[in-house]
Amino acid sequence: MSQDTAVATPPAPPATDLVALKARQQVAWSTGNYAVVGTTLQIVGEQLCESMDIRSGSKVLDVAAGNGNASLAAARRWCDVTSTDYVPSLLESGRARALADGMTLTFQEADAENLPFADGSFDNVMSTFGVMFTPNQAQAAAEMARVCRSGGRIGLASWTPDSFIGQLFKTIGKYIPPAPGVTSPSAWGTRARIEELFADSARDITVTSREFVFRYHSPVHWIEVFRTFYGPMNKTFAALDADRQAAFTEDLLRLMEKDNRSGDETLVLPSAYLEVVIDRK
Repeated sequence: MSQDTAVATPPAPPATDLVALKARQQVAWSTGNYAVVGTTLQIVGEQLCESMDIRSGSKVLDVAAGNGNASLAAARRWCDVTSTDYVPSLLESGRARALADGMTLTFQEADAENLPFADGSFDNVMSTFGVMFTPNQAQAAAEMARVCRSGGRIGLASWTPDSFIGQLFKTIGKYIPPAPGVTSPSAWGTRARIEELFADSARDITVTSREFVFRYHSPVHWIEVFRTFYGPMNKTFAALDADRQAAFTEDLLRLMEKDNRSGDETLVLPSAYLEVVIDRK
């Protein structure tokens, strides 16, 4: 080949359609009943409210709230709470929980990447294991910052890349490859990504490493619950034939066996998460 011969540049991979991806995610999170799993995570919302030091009477927004763990935690502290999610059935679950506990909250369907609120509407904006799953992470972070007033606080709880749930999503990725070019949700569980997303809006960022402990009858019980009720797991099993379902199950059992600290037939499995409190400029 002569030096003058042009070398063809391979075409760039097509950009991921984030709108289409979000629509698929919405279907996945609407599958099963995440509220069954979400209810077990209540302690995380309680801890986040304490770390944020939210005060009674504060206006609080819970983004991608699921069935309302952090929303209910804030309401227990006499805050004026708006709980949002893009899955209506989860908002209904949160509404039922609030009614049972005799608490008054506002529940509103909303897209975390396009929040229907004016700038600076809230004193505190939070999300526990929710906003981390948005396809357009920068847009979601910008929206949380936009609706939080100057001097207010943003609170987050996100699974870390090396946590049990972080490894779970990597295992799912072996069977159902993630969309190309999309940043992993567990990136929200790293200080570097949080600083990248909120650098322009934060006066101060405090991060704390914490862990949530999954406590189930057994590893098999955990798989049964998540396969039935946790949208991403439900969709993964549904997409696999019988042989690959069996292989996926074995991978999950090995993953749990590695860190199960029960010492008996039950499951006592820690999963690390990053708790973040951002003081808004």
